[in-house]
Amino acid sequence: MRAAVTFNTFGIVRRVEPYEAAMREVGIEPVRNPESLKGLDGLLLSGGSDVNPKHYGQERFRESETPDDARDELEILLLKEALAADLPVFGICRGLQLLNVVSGGTLTQHLPGSALHRQKANGAVVGRHPAAHPVHVLPDTRLAAIIGVGDHEVNSRHHQGVDRVGSGLVVSATAPDAVTEAVELPDAAYVVAVQWHPEDRIAVSLLDRKLFEAFAAALASNRARSLVGRPAALRPS
Repeated sequence: MRAAVTFNTFGIVRRVEPYEAAMREVGIEPVRNPESLKGLDGLLLSGGSDVNPKHYGQERFRESETPDDARDELEILLLKEALAADLPVFGICRGLQLLNVVSGGTLTQHLPGSALHRQKANGAVVGRHPAAHPVHVLPDTRLAAIIGVGDHEVNSRHHQGVDRVGSGLVVSATAPDAVTEAVELPDAAYVVAVQWHPEDRIAVSLLDRKLFEAFAAALASNRARSLVGRPAALRPS
């Protein structure tokens, strides 16, 4: 199974390895920053710099990071392509925020009291970062089916968050201060996004591993659907 995975398009590509390592751990072949999803099974939107607030009708606050406009444009293009084709989408941190913006929602550019969400894990071993705070997973959601209803410990390093929820999206987890920690698109085959960084805890957290396993299962299911009715000679080996 092959899935697109996106990263910053300027300067040094940072923190590439944890995402790709987590994907490979569950049998996904990552493809960096493709121009299209043609021939791919899904899309993982990774963490990174703040989405340019022009995409949700706001001026940039002084606390907001310098936007990576090339990345915004590429990810918006890929996400719209994925949603139109009903391909599996897994959003992480910035990926959740971009999904919300593309769905017509808005972001809080700087969370009050954001120290809860901006904890660092300096020197942590890849895949073994410590938890920062609990999230409460709501019942009757796809996320609950993946990791279970109730409270779970997660890591966290973001200063922005969901303000107005985008059209069609459902909030599936919240932090103790009511910040949205996960959203999903119930009408899609598989669109799940979380505000934390499961790629950083896949080695120590079963719930974070389950998120990648669920994405892999969605990719496999999508590939199986795409092969139905296709002549054997045209099926990939």
